[in-house]
This record gives sequence, structure tokens and C-alpha cells, in this order.
Amino acid sequence: MILAQLPRFHLSIFVKPSFSLSSSHFNFINPKPPITVARTLFSFAAKSNLATVEPIPLPVSDSSDFDDAPVEIPLDKLFVPPETDISSDDPASLTTRILKGSNIVLSKYARDAQIFQADFVKSSVRTEDCPADGLPEFALVGRSNVGKSSLLNSLVRRKRLALTSKKPGKTQCINHFRINDNWYLVDLPGYGYASAPHELKQDWNKFTKDYFLNRSTLVSVFLLVDASIPPKQIDLDYASWLGQNQVPMTMIFTKCDKRKKKKNGGKKPEENIKEFQDLIQGFFETTPPWIMTSSVTNQGRDEILLHMAQLRNYWLKH
Repeated sequence: MILAQLPRFHLSIFVKPSFSLSSSHFNFINPKPPITVARTLFSFAAKSNLATVEPIPLPVSDSSDFDDAPVEIPLDKLFVPPETDISSDDPASLTTRILKGSNIVLSKYARDAQIFQADFVKSSVRTEDCPADGLPEFALVGRSNVGKSSLLNSLVRRKRLALTSKKPGKTQCINHFRINDNWYLVDLPGYGYASAPHELKQDWNKFTKDYFLNRSTLVSVFLLVDASIPPKQIDLDYASWLGQNQVPMTMIFTKCDKRKKKKNGGKKPEENIKEFQDLIQGFFETTPPWIMTSSVTNQGRDEILLHMAQLRNYWLKH
């Protein structure tokens, strides 16, 4: 039986206590055989059990974003949304239900994913000052210079909705952007910027953590991690904190278009992603959802919107 993350009013992430990052702590007990997922776009119109899902006319991503080699995802590493049954699917039909460049299975709630309108609403420094209209929201957070503002602009297809800067750490508030007048994208301060004053970094940490723990309309945190470099301890610590506090989380691996040369010691984004996932395995009983992205090529944009849509629609129903 595959356990799925649920919205924050359920126990969304089952955390193993007191795990270190030592590889000796990671135990793989009776792993299920993997399914092979080709790195090509899975057609949403392909034959599947999703007869109740509305067609979603999103732009097709360029299949050149990925290498041609297939990636294997064990069944127990898939993110299966609530009220979604894959037990009767054969491997071929199941792959048509998995979002490209991710471990996320599409559900009947994956509808109304397009963004037609995006407006900045307000900046807040306290959770209680955030919009109080009860609309569901998704928060973007990550290490400074991970490409958070660029990703937000890519999602809404506007170059300057979120201000991008060559100087990391410019986002210093909880910034709410209302989408289609019925949900929010939230841009949070980046963490780990060494040049920020100590007092300012403490304030950022305090109000972002308070927001995560006390914002009742928060559907999920989208934790951005740079896939062009090896895992950083600060990102592993952040993922661990979210898991330990049962804050629903999706990992967004950014800069997947960057390919560093092997001869210079660089690794492919897929290799860095696998290493990150291996290191956080000890923090979670179930694998969090993850998506590969690039704000340069728009890789992962449609997949993020579909994932947000199915989480949001389930949240609204329940």
C-alpha cells in the first residue's frame, strides 16, 4: 500500500526521529520493483483510469529538456495523491499518469491548472498580517540565489511580477500574489545568504517558521533546491525541519538545464537530485513529491501547475 502526503489537516509526512545524514542509517527493506519512466512528456490524453479528469490544454514542454535515458522510479517512491488508486494499473498505463520529470501521479483533481491572472496583493512581516480571505496558498522558499523569483515569474509568464535581483536576499517579507482571484502564490525570504545582517536573518527565520506552523490556508510548501550543485547541508536541514513539523512539502529542483562537464568533476542534475533524495530518506517514511525545473527553458512549469491544481482542488473539497 502506498501512503500519500495529505493536506495539513492530516498527518502528511511520517517522520523518523533522530536520524543523522550518515548513509549507515538508511535502510531499504523489501523494496518494490521499479517502473521505468522515459524522460519524455507523458500524454495527458493517453489511455488511463482518469476518465473523470477534464482535459488540460497546457503547452507541451520540449522533450529535449531531458536526456533520452529512462529513469527508474520504484513504486514506493511515487507520490500518490489522496483518493487515487494505482493498484490495478500495469506499468505501461501507470507511466502515462506520472508527471514528466517527477514522481507525481496525476489524480482526478488535476484540473483548472492554467494561470490567467496574477496580481501582487501585499507584503507582510507577520503571519497575522497576511490576507485573511481564506483562499488556499502555496509558498515558495529556498536558499538565496536558487532562482525562486525567476521560477515565480515563469509560472505566471510575466517577467517582473516578482522582482529578480543579482544580489541574493532581496526578498525580505511574506509576499502574496493572488492567482485567478481564487488562490495565492507566496514568495518567502531566501535563507542562507551569508551577507545578510545576523539580526535580519534571525527575523526571517522567525517569521517564516511561524508562517509555516500557523498559516491555516497553507496547502503546501514548495522547497526549491539547486540541482546544478551537490546537496548543501542548509537545504537538507530545511527539508528535515519541514518534515519533523509535518508541514506538507514538494521539492522543486531548479536549474536542471545546467550541465557541468564530468572532466571538471561536475555531476548531472539527475545525479545531484538522487543524492539529495538519498540523504533525506531518513527524515521521511514516505517520499515527498518532487519536480525537475528550469526557468530558462520553462521545464517543469506545467507540471508544477498541475500538481498545485490537484492539491488545491482536494484541499478545497475537504
